Amino acid sequence: MAASAINLAGELVNRREAINRELSRNGVRFGVYKNGEYHDRLFPYDPIPRVIESDEFDRLEAGLKQRVNALNAYLKDIYSEKKIIHDGVIPEEYVYTSAGYFPQVNGVTPPGGIFAHIAGEDLVQGEDGRWWVLEDNLRIPSGASYPLFARDIERRTNPKLFREVHVRDNRDYPRLLRKAMDFVSTEGIAVVLTPGRYNSAFFEHAYLAEKTGAALAFPEDLEVVDNKLFFLDYAGNRHRVGAVYRRLSDEYLDPFAFNPDSVIGVPGLLSAYRSGNVAIINAPGNGAADDKAIYYFVPQMITYYLGEKPILHNAPTYMPMFEADRKTVLDRLGELVIKDVAEAGGYGVVFGSSLDHAAREELAERIKAEPRRFIAQEVIQFRDIDVIDPETGEASPRKADLRAFVVTGQNTHVWYSGLTRYSSVPGQMIVNSSQGGGFKDTWVLAPEHGSESHERAQQRDESIASVNLIPHSRKHTLSLVTASKADNLYWLGRYTERAFTTLIQFFPFYDRVMDTDVDAFRPFARALDLPEDFEDFDGFIHSFLYDGTNPDSVRSAIVAAFNNAVVLRPELTSRLLQYVELAVTNITDAAERSASASDIYAQRDIADDMLAFWGGIENSTVDVTLKAFVFIGKYVERIDLYTRFRLPEDELDAPLAKLETYSRALDGKPLPQCFVSGISWLLGQLPDRGYPELTKRLRGFLDDFNSRAISGEAKDAGTLNSMNMDAKRP
Repeated sequence: MAASAINLAGELVNRREAINRELSRNGVRFGVYKNGEYHDRLFPYDPIPRVIESDEFDRLEAGLKQRVNALNAYLKDIYSEKKIIHDGVIPEEYVYTSAGYFPQVNGVTPPGGIFAHIAGEDLVQGEDGRWWVLEDNLRIPSGASYPLFARDIERRTNPKLFREVHVRDNRDYPRLLRKAMDFVSTEGIAVVLTPGRYNSAFFEHAYLAEKTGAALAFPEDLEVVDNKLFFLDYAGNRHRVGAVYRRLSDEYLDPFAFNPDSVIGVPGLLSAYRSGNVAIINAPGNGAADDKAIYYFVPQMITYYLGEKPILHNAPTYMPMFEADRKTVLDRLGELVIKDVAEAGGYGVVFGSSLDHAAREELAERIKAEPRRFIAQEVIQFRDIDVIDPETGEASPRKADLRAFVVTGQNTHVWYSGLTRYSSVPGQMIVNSSQGGGFKDTWVLAPEHGSESHERAQQRDESIASVNLIPHSRKHTLSLVTASKADNLYWLGRYTERAFTTLIQFFPFYDRVMDTDVDAFRPFARALDLPEDFEDFDGFIHSFLYDGTNPDSVRSAIVAAFNNAVVLRPELTSRLLQYVELAVTNITDAAERSASASDIYAQRDIADDMLAFWGGIENSTVDVTLKAFVFIGKYVERIDLYTRFRLPEDELDAPLAKLETYSRALDGKPLPQCFVSGISWLLGQLPDRGYPELTKRLRGFLDDFNSRAISGEAKDAGTLNSMNMDAKRP
């Protein structure tokens, strides 16, 4: 059955470029820091899925549930009665010397009694077919969003394939996650707490917030009052938070309790947690159980807490803290893989066979000096899986692991999918994305007809019942929009309009230059306060359209629109954001092709992207107040640009009417100060541009804004204002 599925899945290979294009236009990427700089990159996708037989996955499922239940029991124990230490199963020094053990949460039982709500279990399959667990990730395991998103594209790319190959549905991960959040929630809304736009997994943070209906929150959006956690909306109103799916490390979670230098934590959060007033997913202190040294003891935990024999295998592991193991490690250093227990993401992993004599001696001395810091494992020769080499287009064997996701709420569920990661270099055994690896989908085959268990049938029925026929219909209203996101919505409207209108107005001037009026571009440049001192028109075109270092370029406007849009995925949905992503790709590709004459014509595609984006917002189920914030920004910008180009006054009637219409849609709600600032600045310019009637109407409009404006600190000008057009522009 698996062989048949793999053969059929080969059809996806021919659609690899189309699938990667869809992943790109939807922003399925992760961030990498290199040489102190942040770079967004696409997560390389391979179209050949890993296929796991139904019966084989059933055994994995049982073993994963067993393992995670034991780990949850261990965490509950070591932060309370510590029976496993008193009974001599795990030496005391291993528990308390773990970098992930935090005495700040000693004695705290989290809501629902669950510590590891989401576990990422890293497994490899040996050449003999046996599965081995390499690591337990219980802090902030990431990666579920990538196969979740890829499967959705695969299904639409080749729907016939999924009718012929019976693969278990993987779309229920957001449902399982939200059920776990709701089960442990104390009182209030659910939020996904992200450290920021430039976190390596930000795409996943925003995407899971969108899919679960949780609010995406930055640290500054939350505050603790009277040991309760609140979400602050743009008007300063507080909304009680009952569950926080946090995506930042323990050390930075609360500067009052952990690292006092943290600027991305929420002061007082741990106090609210200790008081039982908020659930934190995953619980602080979980690192005490996914320490690589504690991994050695998981089989004993299963026997101790559950009274069961372990179903899954640990990789044979040696502990240098034990004298006999240390001797084995030092004697066989060239045969083993050595891991630094405090590292993650593929860092701190050394294959002894790759070291020369001097390096091996140096490592041996470090192990002798700090035996608690290291573990050593037998090298498991795990199976190669074919991937399509991006250079040759041919199948090439690569090492691959599997991150399985186990979600624990009222019950423990293993997700019917997983993140299969493969190495970027043939033969290389480190597969982490941070080390350049890629990913592929994981297909878990459905059982033969009639062999489905009652539990699985019930889970399937719940999943089907939860499928929303209009998946983008979750409403995020202004009551859950923060001050920063209110600005993002407004500036998204302005920057998309800026790119659209400046492009549309550019083409007539371009045509006049082509008709031998070589100075025809100067009035255009003058209207936008752009430099006119270019040697030729080609230099002006490059600067105006493509120069990313020029804050006045169309490219800068599109990038600025993207920077504002990318944090709005939960509010506007992935479906709408793809048009902004597409515009970024179009302008970037054109710039790399050196802006030939044909590219000038192609830039009309960017204008079409903007039209599709606005039309998508208008016709979507996005809350009307959110739409209003975007379109108010859009029409403030349009009025500014139209008056710069000295269009007739009757051309201003339509955008002004639109501005008034969207303002009325807000129905008296308070408004961010940026609205007032933008219109006030514009009013100061209009008399010199010769629009007395427009000035009069806008002044009356401003009076309404002024009465509802909320003062607040302006955001970073570099983020909001990367296309100034002149120094005084708001």
